Amino acid sequence: MAWVVAFVLLVEAFGVAMLNWIMGNLVDAQNMSLAGLDPDAMSMSSKIGGVVFGLYFALCALVALLVAVRDRQPAGLGRVLLISVAVVHGLLAAVAWALIGRPQFLFMVVMLGLIVLMLVTYDGRPGPVAQEPHDTKGPGGSEGAGEPEAPQEADGPPLTPPPAPTTP
Repeated sequence: MAWVVAFVLLVEAFGVAMLNWIMGNLVDAQNMSLAGLDPDAMSMSSKIGGVVFGLYFALCALVALLVAVRDRQPAGLGRVLLISVAVVHGLLAAVAWALIGRPQFLFMVVMLGLIVLMLVTYDGRPGPVAQEPHDTKGPGGSEGAGEPEAPQEADGPPLTPPPAPTTP
């Protein structure tokens, strides 16, 4: 499953970067302006945004690839990146439902589900669990079921109860 997530995130990285680059070229070629903004600034910001989001998705794909290769859940920054890309896919799914259509929404929801599934299914074990030798000590730390040890002071002999009072 992590292999699929890594592959699709890498395809998305190239797709997002390419789409924003093409949109930047179209704005530049048509000399379009939105609410008086400079067309050159719009074109450049679209290209920069495409490169930044493409690198972000590629980095998330790299984390997913490392999860697949190591067969362990991500930790630290990798986990944060995968959680953030899951949130991005959730937001993109909402936008896709509202603006684009159901197939794109379904794709985003499936990707969201795969990313979340990858985050929760890998349990951190590198492979089959090796059985460790069983601890033969009891709960008190002594061998067998003998009497519990007397409590000890930090630097002194074991504590013993005071002698019982004698009656005259």
